[in-house]
Amino acid sequence: MSFTLKGIGVSKGIAIGKIHIIDHDTIEVNEYTLSKQSLDDEVARFEDALVIARQQLQKIQKNIPKTAPEDVVTFIETHLLMLNDSLLVDAPIQFIKEKQCNAEWALKLQCDYLVKVFDEMDDPYISSRKRDVEQVVSRIQHILRGHTELPSSTDVSNAIVVADDLTPADTILMQHQGILGFATEYGGTTSHTAILARSLGIPAIVGLHRARRYVKPDDTLILDGIHGVMLVAPDQRTVEYYEQKQKQDKQRRTALKRLKQAPCVTLDGQEIKLHTNIEFPEDMSSVKKAGSNGVGLYRTEFLFMNRIDPPDEAEHYAAYLKVVKSLKHGEVTIRTVDLGGDKQANPLHAGSWIANPALGLRAIRLCLKNMTLFKQQLRAILRVSAEGNVRMMIPMLSGLQELTQVLNVVEETRRELSQEGFDFDPNMPVGAMVEVPAMAVCTDLFLPYLDFLSIGTNDLIQYTLAIDRCDDSVNYLYDPLHPAILRLIKMSIDGAQNGCKPISMCGEMASDTRYVRLLLGLGLRAFSVNPEAFLEVKQIINNTDINSLHTNITRMLSTDSPTEMRYLLDKMNT
Repeated sequence: MSFTLKGIGVSKGIAIGKIHIIDHDTIEVNEYTLSKQSLDDEVARFEDALVIARQQLQKIQKNIPKTAPEDVVTFIETHLLMLNDSLLVDAPIQFIKEKQCNAEWALKLQCDYLVKVFDEMDDPYISSRKRDVEQVVSRIQHILRGHTELPSSTDVSNAIVVADDLTPADTILMQHQGILGFATEYGGTTSHTAILARSLGIPAIVGLHRARRYVKPDDTLILDGIHGVMLVAPDQRTVEYYEQKQKQDKQRRTALKRLKQAPCVTLDGQEIKLHTNIEFPEDMSSVKKAGSNGVGLYRTEFLFMNRIDPPDEAEHYAAYLKVVKSLKHGEVTIRTVDLGGDKQANPLHAGSWIANPALGLRAIRLCLKNMTLFKQQLRAILRVSAEGNVRMMIPMLSGLQELTQVLNVVEETRRELSQEGFDFDPNMPVGAMVEVPAMAVCTDLFLPYLDFLSIGTNDLIQYTLAIDRCDDSVNYLYDPLHPAILRLIKMSIDGAQNGCKPISMCGEMASDTRYVRLLLGLGLRAFSVNPEAFLEVKQIINNTDINSLHTNITRMLSTDSPTEMRYLLDKMNT
């Protein structure tokens, strides 16, 4: 019998093939009390397990294909770093000694604590990192159980894998074997495995709750990573339909590659600036692959993740220089670090619980409170400005007093670098994110002191509509088409144009192909998007006549009907 399961599509593409079910053993951990005389032996057993876990990951690391994206290496290195973190190394040992318990139980207690900390975090990227902790802990637990060898690779070539979850290591091994696609019962769009699937070009769906209950070995599956749909035991007519869609998708991808060297110009001759967002210097390989000649958002907070100590000036400088050198003369916009609240420098070391972390001490607020952290980054950004076309962007500005403080610190840092004999661009542009409604409403007050603006829709929508986009009970209210959002975007664009300052959009809305024409109609002329969306966005821009959008845009800005809003959006996109 044919039926359909719905999840979250995290990596585009269609896969058709036989199912391969992977059942990861659930580890039941029992507590037992040890004598004081055997505690040293138990600590040694735990430390031996850590050594073996590191050896396993290092072995996987050596087997990563040279053609694999740099992200792959980063993910494995993240797990290796966790195996050196005091919260996974020292804390369980302390439990063994204090509670006189076995290593398995001590590790479980610490894992439960860390997962609770992550669950209290508001940011989807950071919250999803708890899966990395669970995966590393699971590896250690298996070793403590006596499974000291890497699991033998099961043949998954030309198969679609269905599992409870997959680690980045699993994904790498399976991609090397020729996996067609995968579906997991857990995971989210920002999990390492989801990001890795996109990097490797593997069609993938996550969040297919209890999927393994409904499928059986050797079922034929169709996995649609675009719409997050998995069809089980489809009939021949359905298979033929999706085979045709596969063929069309392949042709579409081939056609997109031809756009790599083409200019980004609308049908009515308006040049549009199209850049990319990055998180790691290693992302530059994806930027080049897409054909982008600029970085519109470099999220520098990822330099701080999964480590004990924050990066120093030298590490900041080395990372930024790698990006700047990769683009040669291309523009690089470096955002100052957006940490704080739920985003601690090391998420494993998150501090006290905060009721509303998104509204707390974060981003530029934290930087102005922690001047040592801020000035190390400022020095590195200014120094690297001597090596290329660099801009600096400030996140979460909400008042002129903050901006005045920031500009004073920048000027003070310039003087220090000059006295120390360092080169820098004295005219490096300084801009700001429009992500707090107060900023969108008062662009005319901020613009005299800034060189550019960039709209961050993720937070702008969250703050404007007073909803937590990570809260399942209210995230249905997260709506980029809400009249208030469209008016704030329009207000920001018009304000920047009236002030003769450039404005772009680097939020997720810019990467969503449904909204490209809408944004063009609202007056946006600069986009910064995820590398995987770059060519699709470029294609839409190049096939758009902006003059033809005005009537629909005017109606969208004046209607109070969500149904009409979506009808007009669909009309623009046909």
